[in-house]
Amino acid sequence: MKKIDVIAVGRLKKGSLFELAEEYKTRIRWPLELHEIENKHDDPERAQTFENQKVLEKIKDDAFVIVLDERGGGLRSLDFAQTLDNLKNSGERYIQFIIGGADGLTDEVRDRANLLLSFGQQTWPHLLARVMLLEQIYRAQQILAGHPYHRE
Repeated sequence: MKKIDVIAVGRLKKGSLFELAEEYKTRIRWPLELHEIENKHDDPERAQTFENQKVLEKIKDDAFVIVLDERGGGLRSLDFAQTLDNLKNSGERYIQFIIGGADGLTDEVRDRANLLLSFGQQTWPHLLARVMLLEQIYRAQQILAGHPYHRE
C-alpha cells in the first residue's frame, strides 16, 4: 500500500484529543496523511451538504475506501489488521478512511465505500472516533509486526 489517508470532518484543536491523535500519528510508520475538513455552516443541512462534497472531492478514484459508519460491521482488532494486510498484499495503492461530522454522511458518500466499518453500537463523537481510528491503525501495524502491543 502506498498511502493511508484519513479524511475527517472537523478540526482537532489543542487539547487532550489533539495530543493523543498526534501521539498515534508519530507512532504509525506506514505512510499516513490526515485531511481535515472544516465547516463553518450553522445550518445542519447546509453543513452536511458542504462536508460531504468536500469528502467526495478528496476520494481518489483508485482508493479502497473505508467509511466509518454506524451501519457498518465491526471488526476485532486482529481482523482489522488482517484486512489492512490483505489490502496491502492485493496491490491496493491507497486506503482512505472517511469520518463524517456531527450530522453524519450522506448515502452518496456511503455508496462510494468499499467497506462500511463501525466501532460498535454506541455513538461516538466524531473527533474521538478519529483518535480511535488512529489507535487501531497503530495497533494493526504492531500486530502485523509481531509486537506485543496487542494482547488477546
